[in-house]
Amino acid sequence: MKDDDLNLFRQSVSVDKQIKFDGIKPARGKAVIKPNDASTQELQIIDDMFSEDFEAASLETGDELHFFQPGVSKADFRKLRKGLIKIQRELDLHGMTVTMARENLANFLFQCKFEDIRCIRIIHGKGRGSKNGQPVIKNKVNNWLRQRNEVLAFCSARQNDGGTGAVYVLLRKA
Repeated sequence: MKDDDLNLFRQSVSVDKQIKFDGIKPARGKAVIKPNDASTQELQIIDDMFSEDFEAASLETGDELHFFQPGVSKADFRKLRKGLIKIQRELDLHGMTVTMARENLANFLFQCKFEDIRCIRIIHGKGRGSKNGQPVIKNKVNNWLRQRNEVLAFCSARQNDGGTGAVYVLLRKA
């Protein structure tokens, strides 16, 4: 990196701004991609980016999301809804564009599949900062998760875990 570029970068990020901790822990770990799986991941991301299947009717901000594949037991779904299954990873999509959120979600699901993670939380927000106050990312997450083979079930989180601004997701065993 050239000295001019480095100085410009340092000037750009030099303004200190305290960020309020919201209690949400970022996803930990590093995505480890096997060389053979990279092309599979890229194809899945491209497929997700152009897919508009399962476009549901617009949801109101307070609406609860829920979905489960055939074969998921009622008991397991009940445990998921009550927050009784340990959350192993989280992904926060706040402030992202639809394209960024889609790509981050696809990468995150791939990483979770690779690490054999069973239960995750995705924070999509309630849409209060969106144009017209409608939840854009929330609706997209609802659609995208329904399309993924590795997703067995998902539902809105308990109030203390984000309520209708987040979902618990149960993933298929690798």
